[in-house]
Amino acid sequence: MNVIIGNKLKKLRKSKDMSQEQVADYLHLSQSAYARIERGESSSWASYANKICELFKITPEELVTNDIRQDEETTNDLNETLIINQLSDKVVEQYEARIKELKKTIKDLKRKRKP
Repeated sequence: MNVIIGNKLKKLRKSKDMSQEQVADYLHLSQSAYARIERGESSSWASYANKICELFKITPEELVTNDIRQDEETTNDLNETLIINQLSDKVVEQYEARIKELKKTIKDLKRKRKP
């Protein structure tokens, strides 16, 4: 969870074009303490959740759930892509098999035509 929140905080900070030091100052933390939160090495973000939400104008729910939803969407997208690729491969295999059959039929017909 700390890594998820840390990544979320990093994205939010960058989207606001803020430095770690600016966010740390707002939260009354050292820059290094805030950096540990962003790296997921500290769970102290929970103590600052309300101030973080205030700074980035998000709800506490958005702070802890948005990335989880994005991960689910990414997983769904990857699964859909995998299924599409598998179906495409299957269609290609079927066409290749049909082409082989037709080539054999043409070869047989040419043989039958020869006197």
